[in-house]
Amino acid sequence: MREALLCCTQITAKPSHCTLTPNHHHPPYPVIKRTTVCFSSLYRVNFRNASSSLRCSCVSLKNFSALVEDAGSPESAQQRVMEDDDIHALLKILPCDLRDNLLYESKEAQLLEVMILCPSNADFQVILDLGRLPEARYLGDSSRQYLRNKEVSVEELKYAQNAVGEFGEDNRAGITGTLHRISAIRSRKGVVIGLTCRVGRAVRGHIDMVKDLLQFGESILFVGRPGVGKTTVMREISRVLSDELQKRVVIVDTSNEIGGDGDIPHAAIGSARRMQVPEPSMQHRVMIEAVENHMPEVIIVDEISTLAEAHACRSIAERGIMLIGTAHGERLENIIKNPTLSDLVGGVESVTLSDQEARLRHCNKSILERRAPPTFPYVIEMRERHYWVTHKVSFS
Repeated sequence: MREALLCCTQITAKPSHCTLTPNHHHPPYPVIKRTTVCFSSLYRVNFRNASSSLRCSCVSLKNFSALVEDAGSPESAQQRVMEDDDIHALLKILPCDLRDNLLYESKEAQLLEVMILCPSNADFQVILDLGRLPEARYLGDSSRQYLRNKEVSVEELKYAQNAVGEFGEDNRAGITGTLHRISAIRSRKGVVIGLTCRVGRAVRGHIDMVKDLLQFGESILFVGRPGVGKTTVMREISRVLSDELQKRVVIVDTSNEIGGDGDIPHAAIGSARRMQVPEPSMQHRVMIEAVENHMPEVIIVDEISTLAEAHACRSIAERGIMLIGTAHGERLENIIKNPTLSDLVGGVESVTLSDQEARLRHCNKSILERRAPPTFPYVIEMRERHYWVTHKVSFS
């Protein structure tokens, strides 16, 4: 049965209940606090809490359910976050004056408030470029906040580099026991001349709007632009599948972004096992090794970007293993038009029709068709952190 996006709905939340009103001829659906509501077809649900002005969206397929919860007080929201962000561990690699400015003179109070009220939106990074003023960037704030009036020196970059440790071939490093990521910019001679220090965190409840999809055992591809929260979603999916659904989960963690730096994975991934990748170019080999050696029910891989990785994904899917992956893009259309990744959704090929068939279809004789069954039956577009659109690929 073909499923299609029928309507957008609006939920107006009250302290004890809210009402779901479709924009076509259906009666209102009462939604009780912390109750699962089933929809008859694909809905996009917008949720707004009047007390905190928080906003999120969820997408539900036919016979799936959308979990609608009252955001409530900041205390209830705070319980949904793992309180081990270890932001101070990130600040320790910075020069003392920058650390003090961040803690006492910048928007740190604002950042902490955002972490409590809407933790999945609390994106924060520090930019250190040689010969330029150090700056802090916050999600949703396009302005630049400079941390001091003195340019970054070579000594300060060396201090931060020594505090972090060795960078990999992908110029990424982490802080042991945390989810933070430090990325380097190098000169032509290989000297580090810039650092991007980004906060990493685990947010519980972040995948409630697609949690039902996980129970069906179908492979899912998350598509979104950099910084929209794909890796955070991978962490939470790892925990839910391994702890709540009791699946054998193996994470192929190329840059230690999902499970954090160090040999002991972060508690955010639950009981999922983590396989580290020696070099980014070997990710596809480790994916196949995980299947052949460790009998997983689920493979989780972040940032599928090469043809070899796309082929490895198809090989894994053909063996009956659930695959959860991410790729850069904004829409399903971007994946279809990407010659490297198009195989993830079945690929595209040109077909020439006979004259009779073209007349029956009322189309040109040369058309584009899907080449093979999709590797990922479901594609989720992460357009914003709380606004996702789900596609059943065979019908899209």
